[in-house]
Amino acid sequence: MEHPVFSLSTKPDMGIRRYERGENWIQIAPSRHGLATVHDRDILIYCISQCIGALNEGRKVSRHVRFKAHDLLVATNRQTSGRGYDLLRDALRRLKGTEIETSIRQGGNEHLSAFGLISAFEIVRETREGRMLDIEITLADWVFDAIQNNNVLTLNRQYFFLRKPLERRLYEIARKHCGAQPVWKIGLELLRDKCGSGSTVKEFRRLFGKIIDDDDQHDHMPDYGFLIEDDVVIVRPKKEIHQSALPLPFSSLRLAADTHEDARRLAPGWDMHHLEDEWRSWVLGKAISVKDPDKHFLSFCKKRGAYKR
Repeated sequence: MEHPVFSLSTKPDMGIRRYERGENWIQIAPSRHGLATVHDRDILIYCISQCIGALNEGRKVSRHVRFKAHDLLVATNRQTSGRGYDLLRDALRRLKGTEIETSIRQGGNEHLSAFGLISAFEIVRETREGRMLDIEITLADWVFDAIQNNNVLTLNRQYFFLRKPLERRLYEIARKHCGAQPVWKIGLELLRDKCGSGSTVKEFRRLFGKIIDDDDQHDHMPDYGFLIEDDVVIVRPKKEIHQSALPLPFSSLRLAADTHEDARRLAPGWDMHHLEDEWRSWVLGKAISVKDPDKHFLSFCKKRGAYKR
């Protein structure tokens, strides 16, 4: 979160970015699909949450993370229409293609490293209509190392309801630098640079001021409030910081291999994959605590009953 790796643009960003801090530097270059965006980051957050959930349950994790596309779309507040799946595919391409180069100086030597945001992705299965169902992502080494060393910050689930890229970036910076401190201050121009904004300081002040005004009216920014005084930005926690990015570990919603067979007897005529998608959307959308996914899904199917044409 220290450097603005992800683009704030909602249009294809083909620019190369370079940031310097002392003798070290970081450079972010796009592929032909453009730079990965702040909204593309949702996919990484989702993968990390799956891994952390598995570790908390005492299970082993690997760099290869497999999940249902529909679960990710629901959890990150994305549309589940055909357009939503198309946008998800584009995001995967940008994450795979964005390349980071960085230098680290140690003992008189400069070490140059280059890596991507994800190492690979595979759309495992598609329906006849072309919608992706299962996705497998191979996380980059640096992401997986952070997971194994628990070097990961939690985010408020309301983060996924922030539509403006700048709002998301401001929350990320506040989460990292302010945390649970009573107050954190930063100069407006330095904050603009940390956000990766290409706006002038004057325009950034206007955009930031609009977010502050909107938050005063609607209280939509999670966890932190912002003020500007003489071009100094003041950040304070609003209340107790939420420690869960997602309503529950998605790994806990796995169904046994024979559960669909039992479900067909309870809800004859239904497409079981369609029913499972509806059930997952309902559980995740309502943040329902599910102790036994198989029994819970079968109960859901029993209430649906036979399909009526």
